[in-house]
Amino acid sequence: MAFDDIRNDVKSDPKLGKSMAKWGALGAVVAIPLPFIGPIIGAAAGAGYAYMKNKKKG
Repeated sequence: MAFDDIRNDVKSDPKLGKSMAKWGALGAVVAIPLPFIGPIIGAAAGAGYAYMKNKKKG
C-alpha cells in the first residue's frame, strides 16, 4: 500500500519526518482563516508537499 511506503520512507529518513512536521504545521496555520479548507486539510497538504519535495530531490 502507499501508506506503508510513506511510513517506511519517514522511518528511514529522519530529516523527511522533520520536514513533513514543519510544513504540516505551516499548512495548518495558513489554513486557519480559510473556513472551506481548515487546519487539518492544510496540515495534510503541507506534509504532502514536503514528502513530494523530498521524493523529487532524492
